[in-house]
Amino acid sequence: MKTLVIVTHPNIEASNWNKAWVKELQKHDNITIHELYKAYPDENINVSREQLLIEAHDRIIFQYPLYWYSTTPLLKKWFDSVLLYGWAYGPDGNKTAGKEIGVAISTYGTEESYQASGSNRFTLQEILRPIEALSRFISATYLPHFALNDTSDVTDERLAQSSIDYVQHIKTVKPVVVD
Repeated sequence: MKTLVIVTHPNIEASNWNKAWVKELQKHDNITIHELYKAYPDENINVSREQLLIEAHDRIIFQYPLYWYSTTPLLKKWFDSVLLYGWAYGPDGNKTAGKEIGVAISTYGTEESYQASGSNRFTLQEILRPIEALSRFISATYLPHFALNDTSDVTDERLAQSSIDYVQHIKTVKPVVVD
């Protein structure tokens, strides 16, 4: 299975976690890493190029830090620009049908803060619902997310284990079964 990881961190060089994840992903065959902020520093997305990347891969993982309870601005622009009527959905819009889509997300808050009783009042699964809806709308299969919470707690051991766990998740995650 060919996997495309679309990394959208606005300042990845300052991110211990996302940078470490990318470094670990680079060691593995069948995983293509595509960093949107590096590819498009001017934010002018090459739609044809992006669509060809999607078509060439079976599994697409969107990797980003939680950004005001949403995606990063460039990823939102990417969705609007790339997932077009007639290509991803609508009549003859079947290029994403059967693809698997997932999210790898990092948060500053603790795992406890992303519970109904926590300070954020919502779980990450609830916060990621728009990505799940998007996936279903374009006839893709949604995968359970990978999350790393409490990113302020950086130790070398935690960083290394998180990177290994992330790659394992990407390689083995199974789609969510919906009745």
